Amino acid sequence: MSIRPWVVVEAPDSRGLRRVTVGGEHIGSAWSPGELRRLLDRHGHPDVDLEDPASVCWRGGDSGTWPDRAWRRRAVLVLMVVGLLASGLLDAVIGWPDASAALTFAQRVTGALLVLSGVVQGAAAIAALDYWGRRHSRTSGALVLLGVLLSLATDSLLVLMWLEEREYTPYMLAFLPLWCWSLWALRLLVRARSWKGVPQPRKYAAGLFTSALVTAVSLAYSTVYQPAVAPMRFTLKAAFGTARADRERPFVQVPLQLSVRNTGDVAVYVIVNDFSVYGRTAAYSETGNSVEEQWKRSIDENAEEDAERHVDRLQYSLLSSGRFYDPGTVLDSGQEDTRQHVFQLPANAAYDLLRVDLQMTYMRKDRGRIDVRTFGKAHVSWGRGNGRYSCVLLRCADQFVYHARVRHNNNLVNVTRSPRYVTAVWSPELSPVYSVSSYHLRGRGVDPAEETRDVNRFGIGEVHAYSEVSAAELLGSMPSPRPSRPTSPR
Repeated sequence: MSIRPWVVVEAPDSRGLRRVTVGGEHIGSAWSPGELRRLLDRHGHPDVDLEDPASVCWRGGDSGTWPDRAWRRRAVLVLMVVGLLASGLLDAVIGWPDASAALTFAQRVTGALLVLSGVVQGAAAIAALDYWGRRHSRTSGALVLLGVLLSLATDSLLVLMWLEEREYTPYMLAFLPLWCWSLWALRLLVRARSWKGVPQPRKYAAGLFTSALVTAVSLAYSTVYQPAVAPMRFTLKAAFGTARADRERPFVQVPLQLSVRNTGDVAVYVIVNDFSVYGRTAAYSETGNSVEEQWKRSIDENAEEDAERHVDRLQYSLLSSGRFYDPGTVLDSGQEDTRQHVFQLPANAAYDLLRVDLQMTYMRKDRGRIDVRTFGKAHVSWGRGNGRYSCVLLRCADQFVYHARVRHNNNLVNVTRSPRYVTAVWSPELSPVYSVSSYHLRGRGVDPAEETRDVNRFGIGEVHAYSEVSAAELLGSMPSPRPSRPTSPR
């Protein structure tokens, strides 16, 4: 009857780690002879002769078989932990603005899922310490695999969105290297079959697929479907009131009633708005010319499409101009605002028609966010030190310039695009103009193709209201103003 050795060192596993049992009881694992001796010392066997076959049984190799490459294993561990932590931090940074301040519920869900993905990857980084260590937990490998898959999915989405425009953004210095890292990490984990040891691998795979599906549906809903199904509707009104003669001067006071109501389901930012009153003069002819001839002439001379047989040489003079809202004002769904503006007109004015134009340019609040504190501040184009505002958007004049950063409501888009800015220019004598693009008051001008894409993405639109009234109706029935009486000195 032979005496069995009471210390057994098993064959190295795929990582070079050898399992150790003493008297049939598992006491740990060792990477090297030094670790084996320390392990035996801790369990009260400091004097075991490792070369004595009566004391130690070596399986799958002798006392010199230690295939572990410590530097390589530690390098892989460091790369895995750093990659998981960096990817998790990136997901949390991208998702938090949407999770905390997005306008719609779906966008908040998308942001919360990104933050949750960052938390899971942080837990996976902790699990990597065990998986590339002693593997005390059976699920550490599966958790690391889940973290790498989340990183690959998020980084792949960021890369695809970046490829759409291929614009420089500081975030590309993070997600492009992380995408390459996630491919390397996934290949390494698949070769090691890291999911082995999971108690119910089918449920694990089903949960992973469900999480990916929910994330994809939430993202698609928040970025495509929800903004598209909410139409914009506004009611703008502009009308002249009853004119009254000035008691002291030969002028007529004409009230103007303006009204704006958001009848849609989405709040908007007011980018720029304007109301202008014009007086029309014309030359009249009893015989007249053909309507077609008058129509061509009105387009060539005044860019007007209206034409009349007995009216020629239409001229419009600006009588009054102003703004209904300050740029950056938020107009909520269902909100209605009214304003009454009074302008003066000479009693003997030669105008035959009066016309008022009310215009508003808006941006959907569910498509983007404007820094209203910056945008609401007007920059004047005149004065010392304001030369950068004198010629903006190909227009040089005395004008107010409004400029601020604008961000998409989906932060995934913000981090894969270069910064966008909204610019609005208003002057009392010129039509308001605006731009939403990468134009930042310096460098190159606005790219028309880029601006068109951004206008559509941010849901920018314009609404107008017009009203005309006969000057004879307003002024013809007015009594002549009484002459002012000279005042005698006291």
